[in-house]
Amino acid sequence: MTYNPTLLDKAKRHPEKQKNPDRPAGRKPDWIRVPAPQGKTYKETMDIVRGQKLTTVCEEAGCPNIGECWQKKHATFMILGEVCTRACAFCNVATGKPDEVDKLEPLRVGVAVHQMGLKHVVVTSVDRDDLKDGGADHFAKTIQAIRMKSPETTIEILPGDFRGKMEDIDHVIKAKPDVFNHNLETVPRLYPSIRPGARYFRSLRLLERVKEIDPAIFTKSGMMVGLGETREEVGQVMDDMRAAGIDFITIGQYLQPTPKHAPVEKWWTPEEFEGLTKMAKSKGFLMVSASPLTRSSHHAGEDFERLRAARTAKAATIAAE
Repeated sequence: MTYNPTLLDKAKRHPEKQKNPDRPAGRKPDWIRVPAPQGKTYKETMDIVRGQKLTTVCEEAGCPNIGECWQKKHATFMILGEVCTRACAFCNVATGKPDEVDKLEPLRVGVAVHQMGLKHVVVTSVDRDDLKDGGADHFAKTIQAIRMKSPETTIEILPGDFRGKMEDIDHVIKAKPDVFNHNLETVPRLYPSIRPGARYFRSLRLLERVKEIDPAIFTKSGMMVGLGETREEVGQVMDDMRAAGIDFITIGQYLQPTPKHAPVEKWWTPEEFEGLTKMAKSKGFLMVSASPLTRSSHHAGEDFERLRAARTAKAATIAAE
């Protein structure tokens, strides 16, 4: 079952938001609704996650695609605990003072990837500003453990910004994930209210650094719409991403986790998402995924194969010119 917190649980998960007035999200449009999670494979995935005592962002962030992904044995592992040191206005992950880092977690992730027979795995984390390296070494060890237990599996990571410390960013890059994903989340104007613990250009610089260190690693970044941004601002973020050499952009509709979180300012229609897809493709991204239910790790395995094919096709075109 997906996590369904009581009012008391919500207060414990998001103590910093309890002073906010309730801002009900209202009725979701028909194109947002998804079937309830169910099925034999869904339960098998849940059993493996529980058996290895692992955390998934699928549950912690209340992802609407959990039923579809877990039925396919796709799960996004969330390392470094389940309590974040930041308090973004859009995020449903619990905030507060985290526990000590579990040194055996990288190995358990590697074992779970092997047990699930994953061809492609996504590993994300909470922000750990309490740690000297922001959790960089833990990320590197997790990549190494997956390589050891499941050497054929391709690895996509979705870390925080490591507070912009280049030595920590470089440490993770040198562990050689196949995809380095880091989400910009929203437009620069909204950072102070939506993502106050982060810095827009710091995140861009992180992604740019990946290409400087290892151009073979695919870079990926995502953003939400529906928080009050304009189409023109979204276009500017796309331009900034391309200037940083980002290969793959994902865009999805923001969904308000609780009435205490930032409200949905607009429900972007499927037709508007098609327009964003055309805009992004015109700017030269290797891959674009833009739809109301698009999330960073949704269809990540299939998208990785398409991403690799797109790079090969582009290289062939350049060689032929």
